[in-house]
Amino acid sequence: MQSLFSPADKRTIQAAEDLKYPSEIIKMSREQQAVARARKAFETGRPRSLEYRILQLKNLQRLFLEKQKEISDASKKDLNKSEVGTQLFETLGLEGEISLAIQKLKEWAAPRPVEKNLLTLSDTVYIQPEPLGVVLIIGAWNYPWAVTIQPLIGAIAAGNAAVVKPSEVCVHTAKVMEDLLPLYLDKELYPVVTGGVPETQELLRQRFDHIFYTGNSMVGKVIMEAAAKHLTPVTLELGGKSPCYIDKNCDISIACRRITWGKYTNCGQTCIAPDYILCEPSIQDRVIEEVKKSIKDFYTDNPKTCPDYGRIINQRHFKRIMGLLKDSTVAAGGDNDESNCFIGPIVLRDVKPEAAVMQEEIFGPLLPILPVSGLDEAIKFINKGEKPLALYVFSADEKVINRMRDETSSGGFLANDCLVHFSVNSLPFGGVGNSGMGRYHGKYSFDQLSHLRSCLIKKLKMEGVNNMRYPPHTPKKLGWARFFILKTFDLGWVGRMLLLALLAVVAAVLLQKCFR
Repeated sequence: MQSLFSPADKRTIQAAEDLKYPSEIIKMSREQQAVARARKAFETGRPRSLEYRILQLKNLQRLFLEKQKEISDASKKDLNKSEVGTQLFETLGLEGEISLAIQKLKEWAAPRPVEKNLLTLSDTVYIQPEPLGVVLIIGAWNYPWAVTIQPLIGAIAAGNAAVVKPSEVCVHTAKVMEDLLPLYLDKELYPVVTGGVPETQELLRQRFDHIFYTGNSMVGKVIMEAAAKHLTPVTLELGGKSPCYIDKNCDISIACRRITWGKYTNCGQTCIAPDYILCEPSIQDRVIEEVKKSIKDFYTDNPKTCPDYGRIINQRHFKRIMGLLKDSTVAAGGDNDESNCFIGPIVLRDVKPEAAVMQEEIFGPLLPILPVSGLDEAIKFINKGEKPLALYVFSADEKVINRMRDETSSGGFLANDCLVHFSVNSLPFGGVGNSGMGRYHGKYSFDQLSHLRSCLIKKLKMEGVNNMRYPPHTPKKLGWARFFILKTFDLGWVGRMLLLALLAVVAAVLLQKCFR
């Protein structure tokens, strides 16, 4: 009797059965099991379907609509984020990112035609995005939803399976993520693995098709070393000391208001927060006064009781940050409470380049001010350090802005504002050098987590044109090859048809005269 199922159907059914009863998985660690299940689920082929990807994205979108309270409650416990703050800085951007992916997915996943030369004029030449396979996403604790789920959106859109590893430092959020994601997403394709360093190390021993890590450069090197064993490509979203130069001729009041917001949001625990200020000595006092004024406007006279002011993630980081103050002069602030992981906004004046606070990324609410003689010294100082994730300049002078942009290097560059480039999904977000590699957001996430496959489809016709590449090689053949390969034209549809006809004539002539 003939089978009711095609060979492809049988393979899909067998893969599903293997997922239910994988005898070899029983002997594996929890991390190995998650990776094995994700790979088997990927091999069924279901994430290759655009409809299935869109379904998963819509389910994820629904999670943020239906479970906002659980998300906000966990963020409050971990970092003292308010419900509005959690939505503003975490989930709102994710909702926009999901909507964009759903809207644009068919366009992103479609074949992308490319320019041809004369030799390939009659061929179909294009780029075909295809899934990489199984992606490992290792999130960070400072914006745990934003920096963990945003890469996941890209992985889903690109048709991959993904193992999600939330940071163990944000304990409550990691638990909520572990509980909620399997309720909304395909739990075989997108498993969540929680735990600390041992669990992460076990994951890194597995083979992945891409690893996406957000965190610091020290761990980034460990990730890259582990990935190298399998020649696995990586995206590293790291950080560094993001400089902020204030031109003395700008509107200092507005500049300091925006810098204050960028610095003390999330208690300074933002990878693209302005790390330190460079300005001329003549405006240092004015800058300090304007920052103090903005701190009071944003967080009242008592930031400790302000619902919009966060907390340091744990006591280890509290002690690290307070230790950075030892050889600097406090110009404003200084309130702290270790038992509550509270450090109020602090401004430091006349900071020296060799000060402790300048030796590492601060990642806390300390704002050092380093006096410089002007733009030239500021650029020179910035270029002495590692390339930062972001660079900020405040000036009304376009020449100052352009010089700062053209004579430095950084992951992102902003003039007259802070942080907001992260919210623009048409801009690639990522570092350079020590601040990271790779990029994401919007279509850049899709491309980063896809293999952009080069495709050329040729017909078994017009063989005469190909004779120029076959032995014996002669100067005359080289001349024809030079013409066909090096000439490119953009003639439109009609022009291409005429050129194709000309090509056929040339091929016939070549057959008759050149290669007898």
